[in-house]
Amino acid sequence: MANYEKNLGKIDGRTKLVGLLATPIGHSLSPQMHNLGYTLLGLNYAYLAFEVGNDTLKEAVEGMKALGVAGFNVSMPNKMEVLPYLDELDDSAKYARASNTVVNRDGKLIGYNTDGLGYVKNLEQQGVDLKGKKVTLVGSGGVATPIAIQLAQSGIQELNIFARNDQFFHNAEENVNYINNEMKSFGVKANILPLEDKDRFRKEVAESAVLANGTSLGMKPLDQLSIVDDTLDVLRKDLVVTDVVYNPQKTKLLKQAEEAGATAINGLGMMLWQGALGFKLFTGEDMPIDDIKKIMFG
Repeated sequence: MANYEKNLGKIDGRTKLVGLLATPIGHSLSPQMHNLGYTLLGLNYAYLAFEVGNDTLKEAVEGMKALGVAGFNVSMPNKMEVLPYLDELDDSAKYARASNTVVNRDGKLIGYNTDGLGYVKNLEQQGVDLKGKKVTLVGSGGVATPIAIQLAQSGIQELNIFARNDQFFHNAEENVNYINNEMKSFGVKANILPLEDKDRFRKEVAESAVLANGTSLGMKPLDQLSIVDDTLDVLRKDLVVTDVVYNPQKTKLLKQAEEAGATAINGLGMMLWQGALGFKLFTGEDMPIDDIKKIMFG
């Protein structure tokens, strides 16, 4: 009873709300991660998830602003669509043309993007050396874009972006143009290629140190799909294969990678690091990432 009363006292009239706007949302570990962090640090915040898609995003953002929330995270499919509804964009969101973290500063909604830095930080923690390497990235949406921009700043030599020839293909084209023209000082060569070109995909992966999935393939209800066709023999032992998907922890792509003897890295680390960056923006405190990782994942 004492513990119950102690925990109940953490939610009161001064509790600050942080939210998550996404769909589907049931798989998300963000509420558990952030609320655990608040509990460990004794912070008077609460993190809730809201099932919101593009069709109700504008109203949801306006509601968050009206309620005076501390901030909110934005996940698929809203990361790019949320930009017009924000008051300001940090450079991280401006260059990525997507926002996954929105902070309410005195009634002004400011968009940030922590995905790219979280992705690269996770690779560093896994001992992956990106310096001078060639990377193949699949995807053109709100997750792949910040990863592409951050990879271009991480010391790689070449980035090949493969994207489906659909309505989002122009996003990948813009990423490549931006890296080649606006980020020349980093010395990275970026190329845009259609994912339908299997021969070119096979060639580029063969020459790459890292193959990165920046799409939702592998996440329910697409958990039986992979960016690597079963007929393509492109995975090998010295290849690092990464996935932004963390639920399930082992996607079809990562199962394929393990079967080929490649290094398989799921999206859990990226989720933790991008979350830690957002946690700091929301609360001003450092998220106890080691304790959270131990409690949530053992």
